[in-house]
Formats: sequence, C-alpha cells, structure tokens
Amino acid sequence: MADTILVADDEASIRDLARLYLEKEGFHVHTAVNGAEALAQAESDPPALLVLDLMMPEMDGWEVCRRLRARSDLPILVLTARDQDIDKIVTLEMGADDYLTKPFNPRELVARVRAILRRAGSGRPAQDKLRHIGRVTIDPTARQVTVGGEPINLRGREFDLLLALADHPNQVLSRDQLLELAWGYDYAGQTRTVDVHVAQLRDRLSGSDVEIETVWGHGYKLGVRDE
Repeated sequence: MADTILVADDEASIRDLARLYLEKEGFHVHTAVNGAEALAQAESDPPALLVLDLMMPEMDGWEVCRRLRARSDLPILVLTARDQDIDKIVTLEMGADDYLTKPFNPRELVARVRAILRRAGSGRPAQDKLRHIGRVTIDPTARQVTVGGEPINLRGREFDLLLALADHPNQVLSRDQLLELAWGYDYAGQTRTVDVHVAQLRDRLSGSDVEIETVWGHGYKLGVRDE
C-alpha cells in the first residue's frame, strides 16, 4: 500500500506542485489549506509524513509542529520561505525532521520525503546487530537506545546520527560525512544542521559515559568519557 503524504500549505500552487510530483512517484496525497486543518487531519488520520508550511493562517506551522511533537513522532518536513540560519535552527529544534526553503525543486522535495520515510521506517538495512559504547546500547532493529539498561528517548534523526557515530567509534567524521551517513543524501552543504542535532544528542546522552567530542576544523567523534 502506498504511503500517504499530507501537504499543508495555504498556497494552492504549492499544494498542486507537491501533489503532482508526489503522486507521480506513487504516493497518496492529502492536502490542508491552513494549520488548524493540518493538525486535525494529522491527528484523525495520521499520514506517513507531513509536509508543513510555516506561514499559514489560523495556526502557523510552528504551533502545528509543537502540538504534534507533544504526542507523536510523525515525520515532518517543513517548508519555509525564511532562509536565515536562526529560522532553520528553530525549525529543527522544535522537532521537524527536515526543512526545505522556498522556492524549491519538486524533485528535491520527493527525494527528502523518501529519505525521511526510509529512516523512519526501516533504519539501516543489513546492520541489525547491537552496538555497545560504554554504558550505551543501541538496537538498530528496534531503533532504541538504553543507558545502563534504562531507555532514553531519541527523535528519528538523533538516532540516525548516533548510529552513524557509533559505527565509527573514536573516528573523526566531518559534517558532510555525517550528513551522508545519517541523512542519506547530499544535504547541499547545510552543515549547520549537524551542529544542531549534535547539541540535542549531547543533551540526551548527558547521563551516560558517552560523549561527542568536537574536533575543531574537522568534525565530531564519539567516545567514552574518562571517569
């Protein structure tokens, strides 16, 4: 059965363009014209993924994302006409899985939708063995992480980033390498995204003996903290 994508945007031209390309690739597409409608549809009939415009009437995309994240891990791809770094950082920090700046190439939209669904659905194929780093255990099949046997909650992208780092312990990975490993495709140089997710992941792991070290000018590496 084809995945259903909910496209929420108050511009009919954007909705029609997204529908055209997504349906061409085999997705079912539902649409919403404002934030309130998007939230109602997402809660009553959850799609596989929500494409969410930020600037909408009745309820903006930030509020829709905030409310959904309070109760759901529904994958969210944000569309924004705001291209300042701070706006992108806020978008990721509020829980969006990815963002795309308007105007956008509809083929890139499809590629990002597929990448998010691939990560959310199946994790990493053919690499299902447990990873143990210090007191942290990573289960790729269940997409679960525990610290000393106690589970910690990670968002989908945070899990992918941790797994990428764990597959290369004590090895420095550049931001571009992490984008390729955790996001699954070239992210067009938007490496600030990695920094945001690393900061979030550090917070999640703060009660463990595992640390993500910044290697200035090169990238990040995962290791066990000396006690």
